[in-house]
Amino acid sequence: MFLTARNLTLQINGKRLLDGVSLDLAAGERLGICGPSGGGKTLLLRSVSLLQPCDEGEVRWLGEPVTAGHTPHYRSQVMYLPQRPALWLGTVEENLRKPLELSAHHRDHVERAPWIELLGRLGREESFLRQSADDLSGGERQMVALVRALALAPRVLLLDEPTAAMDPATEAKAEAAIKAWVDEDPARACVCISHDRRWLDHFATRITEMRAGRIVSQDTACQGVDAETP
Repeated sequence: MFLTARNLTLQINGKRLLDGVSLDLAAGERLGICGPSGGGKTLLLRSVSLLQPCDEGEVRWLGEPVTAGHTPHYRSQVMYLPQRPALWLGTVEENLRKPLELSAHHRDHVERAPWIELLGRLGREESFLRQSADDLSGGERQMVALVRALALAPRVLLLDEPTAAMDPATEAKAEAAIKAWVDEDPARACVCISHDRRWLDHFATRITEMRAGRIVSQDTACQGVDAETP
């Protein structure tokens, strides 16, 4: 299996927030996760990305457990996008360049063309690169974070409400861009949280439901879900 998590368990202040959660992700999948607010969806993504330590459980990448020494490489391949992405001060282009200063993403030569092509898919011109991050709307910030992640060429995206702040037209373009990104390479996959049943129903290839920190059903349509606060 491409990416697996086994028995992820997290307890805080006596409350079990993740209760023995296991997850399997195959290459080529677009896995949707639905469920009510507070059900543990965001914590699951953060745990799989190794940003949230768990009390019990294990994450395996390409069949091998992820050890502390391999965490930076793993995070470059399995990338988490929060619902409210943080941006640095400066322009959109500076925000797209910033991760390339990190050793895990270092490039000897930086091409702007992939950014311009991705922004074009989302309905933005090259001039958008010169906009100040401070002036961006919530939806535009999500757009920049998505372009930044796609351009870094991970193999898995962990997406937490990736289009929640976008207008309908941009949301449709973002959905198409994510689908195309997965479909362009058989060694890619994504996991996506969404409160929107209709969005998951036509975006995901498989849907899992979480409630009270547990996986309660597989391959199901989302019903009666609310947005979850990260």
